[in-house]
Amino acid sequence: MNSLRVRLLLSLLGMLAVAAMVMGGVTYRNVLAESEALFDYQLRQMALSLRDQGEIAPDQARAFADEDLDFVIQIWTVDGRSIYASREHSALPARALLGLADVTAGGQTWRTFSVATPERVIQVAQPLQIRQRLAADAALRSVAPLLFLAPVMALVIWWVAALTLRPLRRVAADVRERDEQSLKPLATDGLPEEVSPLVNALNALLQRLGQSLETQRAFVSDAAHELRSPLTALKLQLQILKRASDPAARAEAIDALAAGIDRAVRLVEQLLTLARSEPGAPPVAMEPLDLAEVVRQAVADTVPYALSRGTEFELFADAPVKLSGDKSALAVLARNLADNAVRYAPPGSRVEVRVSDETGAPILQIDDAGPGIPPPDRERVFDRFYRRAANGEAGTGLGLAIVRSVAAMHGASVALDDSPLGGLRVAVRFEQARGTA
Repeated sequence: MNSLRVRLLLSLLGMLAVAAMVMGGVTYRNVLAESEALFDYQLRQMALSLRDQGEIAPDQARAFADEDLDFVIQIWTVDGRSIYASREHSALPARALLGLADVTAGGQTWRTFSVATPERVIQVAQPLQIRQRLAADAALRSVAPLLFLAPVMALVIWWVAALTLRPLRRVAADVRERDEQSLKPLATDGLPEEVSPLVNALNALLQRLGQSLETQRAFVSDAAHELRSPLTALKLQLQILKRASDPAARAEAIDALAAGIDRAVRLVEQLLTLARSEPGAPPVAMEPLDLAEVVRQAVADTVPYALSRGTEFELFADAPVKLSGDKSALAVLARNLADNAVRYAPPGSRVEVRVSDETGAPILQIDDAGPGIPPPDRERVFDRFYRRAANGEAGTGLGLAIVRSVAAMHGASVALDDSPLGGLRVAVRFEQARGTA
């Protein structure tokens, strides 16, 4: 039974039924006891009213002898002689038990009350069966309203439950009527306190989902725009290759086409890397690793390019630096920083790469002798596809965007500053606790 409404109704109706039975039972017993006490009071009052009665006139005797009366009145003298009986009941005992008593006579139980005076003994008796029937009728009449009230209360509970759950149905209807493009917040006006946290959580989820979709749309739009240029260039270079008439022109066209393909491949690889590191991407498994070893391997991939430009690499990463992270993502981060340092530094210059944890947190620092980045542009260079013209170097404009995304994935920060070598210093500081090897 998964219906909240049905479970609520059954619970309330069950409690109502139990409460009605308990109230009915208690009321029934109380009315029985009160009726018994009232009947005993009647017996006592009738007996006491005859205590000072003189001789009973014949008219009075005939009144007491009415067959419709449930009571039997007997009067004796002090020596035991019967001087009056409202009705003849040979089964009743000839002697009275003073006060209230239950007397069994002739297979029937009587409730009696007897009182003695200096001259006579008076006893008033009533069949116990009649008393019990009258008491039960009175008790049932007192309980009967509950039998009529219970269905009315059940209907009221049904209506109250439906009214209480109406905000949930309204929220469900609002969500059901939306399509995949409608991410505006749900209405929170008039919601009870128990429903508001759910709606607020849904609104927060819709907001995050909207931001994620907007980021994806912007990413796809930017990627399409950036891919258009290299693909157009490849198409033009292919046409030039087709029109080449001599081997030298054909070789030059082939080299240009190969370079264009390399640029397109690098752009696609950077786009895929950025997509994997974007917020909202599937989480990656973090594992204990040595940051120094990851950086050494990443720098080794950049060494051939550095040698082709005559750039000198100095790597300070001898001591292990332990942290928990994604090895492949951190390798991409280090490779992008090293590649940018070599690419934008003048040929024959020097690039320094340091990995340390002297301050208690792992730090990756790269210095180059390039033109650097002016302070006003240091935040903008992290935007996707933003490129600054420097030394005529062509790039995708994604390197630093990838670096910041990977750093954010690991709880790290990226800072740009002036380098002692005359160019740019990039410092990636990992604030997380160090992992164990």
